[in-house]
Amino acid sequence: MSVTKKVILITGGSSGIGKAVGIYLSQKGYIVYGTTRNVANYSNFIHFPLLTLDVTKTDTIKKAVNDLIAKEGRIDVLVNNAGVGITGPVEEIPDNEICNHFETNYFGAIKVMKGVLPQMRKQKTGLIINVTSIAGYMGLPFRGVYSASKAALEVTTEAIRMEVMSFGIKVANLAPGDFATNIAGGRYHAPVIEGSDYQKNYQMSLDLMDAHVDDGGDPKEVGIIIEKIIQTPNPRIHYKVGAFMQKFSVFLKRILPDKTYEKLLLNHYKL
Repeated sequence: MSVTKKVILITGGSSGIGKAVGIYLSQKGYIVYGTTRNVANYSNFIHFPLLTLDVTKTDTIKKAVNDLIAKEGRIDVLVNNAGVGITGPVEEIPDNEICNHFETNYFGAIKVMKGVLPQMRKQKTGLIINVTSIAGYMGLPFRGVYSASKAALEVTTEAIRMEVMSFGIKVANLAPGDFATNIAGGRYHAPVIEGSDYQKNYQMSLDLMDAHVDDGGDPKEVGIIIEKIIQTPNPRIHYKVGAFMQKFSVFLKRILPDKTYEKLLLNHYKL
């Protein structure tokens, strides 16, 4: 099969990074299908076909995978991209919101991998790219739950990669930094509580986070890296894409003493 005819499934493909990646790969000649929780909301979406899929609901994953196999006969690449943001002081984020977040960002990603792996084993080939975040490499203030969900997916990917290697299936992580998308609008923000001991610092950090997204790069860059991973015979475990300083921050965490790195973050967030 020609490289340009690989069948690619992108979860969360109707907006943000997923949409940008899907458009880029479609233009490169790949057969792209995206997913969204409610296709009816995207009747004017013309970039590539969308399938109904909610990563928290196994039955919708099974149906979307079966529909795709019925149409194309195979799934060559899963871009496990669907995810949500969450902000707030860990102490003040409601417990149910923390659970909901992990249901999407962590358990949902695992459910989708489970959904495609039987077909990939049958084919004796396949590639799974889990879209995580540079935030998953460090505990960021007021983004602790988000950092934790992405860190959990990073480490789980390291494990599952070894488990499926003998089946001819390859697995990699791709950690983006900040890109100009609508993610800020879709985040769950714990409310800034008037009179809370966290009020001043949390509000300041929220303003800083939104500015970073607004000033972020073109999400097409993520598509370029994903195509490179697809074309690499033996992909690495970890890839990063984003501004130089965001990627460099991961390197600094690896080489600096913990307290020195913590001081850098405190200075950055003006805490």
